[in-house]
Amino acid sequence: MRFLVMVLMLFFSLSHADEFIENMIKKLDERGEKAWWWDERWWNEGYIEPPRNYKVKVEWVTVNNGDVEIPVMVARPEKKGQFPGVLFLHGRRGLDDLFQLHVKRLAARGFVVVAPDLYTGRFIERFPIYHDPAVEDDANVVLDYALSREDIHPKKVCVYGLTRGGFYSLRLLVAKNRQVKDIACWVGYYPHLQNPNRPEPMQVYRYHEDIEKVKVPVIFFVGRDEQYQRLRPALMAIDYLKSHGREAYIVVYPGVGRGFDFRNGNRRKFADDLAAKDAIVRAARFIREKLGVE
Repeated sequence: MRFLVMVLMLFFSLSHADEFIENMIKKLDERGEKAWWWDERWWNEGYIEPPRNYKVKVEWVTVNNGDVEIPVMVARPEKKGQFPGVLFLHGRRGLDDLFQLHVKRLAARGFVVVAPDLYTGRFIERFPIYHDPAVEDDANVVLDYALSREDIHPKKVCVYGLTRGGFYSLRLLVAKNRQVKDIACWVGYYPHLQNPNRPEPMQVYRYHEDIEKVKVPVIFFVGRDEQYQRLRPALMAIDYLKSHGREAYIVVYPGVGRGFDFRNGNRRKFADDLAAKDAIVRAARFIREKLGVE
């Protein structure tokens, strides 16, 4: 009998959770000609803006934060000249081979992408449970490095965070006070929006309070089949920002779960590929617009 009660409680809990998500998605789902995603030229003329494609070159540099040496991957077009800059912040995986592919794909859109490995220099193993605040300081130092590069123009960047990199991005924007002046916009892929060291209920039901202090334009990309504790805070965060007059967007891809941009092998589905390609094209367009470059 006790087991049956527990099963019923779980069933009703999941049903209520799913109803909350559906209502939030419906609330944020803009439709018609006034929607932010509407493309008049495509609708009336059939025109599809071609994505920019560049051959990419990669180099590794070291940025020091005191005694800590931070390995930094820099990917940029082979073509000489200046390009807009992006600070790429990895998630719990670390800057592994799959995240490095994302860095190169972003650089191929015409950006100088500066991607620090925030774990190796501090001997943090992959997939850490706890958050070490020292990596926030390291990310801040690497941001200074990015802004000092001669091949980045203008002298602002957009911050681009995946999974826990979303929280690192948020800390740079607000706690380190780098938004507007140094960081012009924020791109997040299924971002973690809470301090990982806080209790589990706060991971599931609350975004970090710094969200409410974000001033720069924001766009998040998530899958509809994302884990509830990631999808709910992302939807709530965008809803808060929009309702308070901030520029904020969220794209929810149907039939797609976590890691759609780097899921590989037999786990990769057609929907993952569609979402990954669409997201990086939309992200590139968003970044260029907010940095004020053609």
